Amino acid sequence: MKTANYISRISDSLLNELIESTGAVLVEGAKWCGKTQSSLQLANSVVFMQDPDEGPGYLAMADTKPSLLLEGDPPLLLDEWQMAPVIWDAVRFAVDKRGLMGQFILTGSTTPTDNQTAHSGTGRIARMLMRPMSLYESNESSGKVSIKDLFDGKTDIGAKSTLTIEQLAHAICRGGWPAAVVSRKQSPRIAMNYVDAIINLDVQRVDGVEKDPERVRTLLQSLSRNISTLATAKTIMDDMQVNESSMTDKTLSSYLNALRRIYVIEDVQTNVSLLTHL
Repeated sequence: MKTANYISRISDSLLNELIESTGAVLVEGAKWCGKTQSSLQLANSVVFMQDPDEGPGYLAMADTKPSLLLEGDPPLLLDEWQMAPVIWDAVRFAVDKRGLMGQFILTGSTTPTDNQTAHSGTGRIARMLMRPMSLYESNESSGKVSIKDLFDGKTDIGAKSTLTIEQLAHAICRGGWPAAVVSRKQSPRIAMNYVDAIINLDVQRVDGVEKDPERVRTLLQSLSRNISTLATAKTIMDDMQVNESSMTDKTLSSYLNALRRIYVIEDVQTNVSLLTHL
């Protein structure tokens, strides 16, 4: 089901490898990062759970006989599967029953709570985390400076960017959202609208707990100031309390968990034992 004007992603080859080596693949990531479009390049059929016309019928099927949702030609794409969490266990069971590779692709921009699925999917459903586009994917970087080359031990690496300071600043503000990259105007307003939607809608819906929009905005601003660092929760708390004196550890944890579940933030993982012996 290839789509017109699709910009190839680095993750395309990984998704292809996964779908050839396992029964189902879960593509996770923030809204609008390209999960659905990438998955459509491999899918032969699709169920859009958010389809305003068909969605209610799909949810009714999920409540009565979820296997009906799995009858498309494989690989079948189940887009935003988390709207009916029972789909996870239905897919896991179908993979076991069919015993075939490449049966399903699931996409999701929200992580369901742990008690909404009965099985982890280990051995049946592979996971792939997708992020917004890199400058290499948007053809704004030559890719001559490669992290892979650095890990491969190559030392003679260097390149000169063709972008001006103004163009780099624009790319940073615009972000890597595919729709923004292909837009003629490429306005940073798209990213601003995205942040507003997170603050006022997405973070409110993820767990059904109302959150103060201004507090969410203050938290996002603090996280932005500490991006790509090993800032602790206390650092974020201290930074926020300049403008937000009533934030507690419990409240901060709740807000951070909500942002994690919609893939807005991603924690930096460190190997403590390795750091200890350096």
